[in-house]
Amino acid sequence: MIQLKVNGVDRSFGGNQNMPLLWYLRDVLGLTGTKFGCGVALCGACTVHRNGEAVRACVTPMSSVSGADITTIEAVGEKGLHPVQAAWIQHNVPQCGYCQSGQIMQAIALLRATPKPTDEEIDEGMAGNICRCGTYQRIRAAIKTAAKEPV
Repeated sequence: MIQLKVNGVDRSFGGNQNMPLLWYLRDVLGLTGTKFGCGVALCGACTVHRNGEAVRACVTPMSSVSGADITTIEAVGEKGLHPVQAAWIQHNVPQCGYCQSGQIMQAIALLRATPKPTDEEIDEGMAGNICRCGTYQRIRAAIKTAAKEPV
């Protein structure tokens, strides 16, 4: 039996330990904010936090999250908009929106690790998250705005 926390709630899982975390979140818990994109950790749509670090849920087996604290987009801004979410709105980042939960989760992890990132650090930190609408300049601007607030 795998014990973990998801968005601060104690959970247990007794199923196939090779099941990707993404399917547990979406199909078992009904947390559908985390999206399926490519299934091979190349697009970032499925990004969540494991113990505060960004991971790709599509390739993270349940066996690797035993004892972990998982945070999904549903928990971001529970007590009001997170600075990254507010910056996303301010800069009108989303177009189709499909990648945005993964982009936001990656941006939060980036700002925790690098509170005042340069353009190059933003590009490097966000490189694994693909936006098929091409809003990369707005994403960078939103991250710079969010960096002015504590995350």
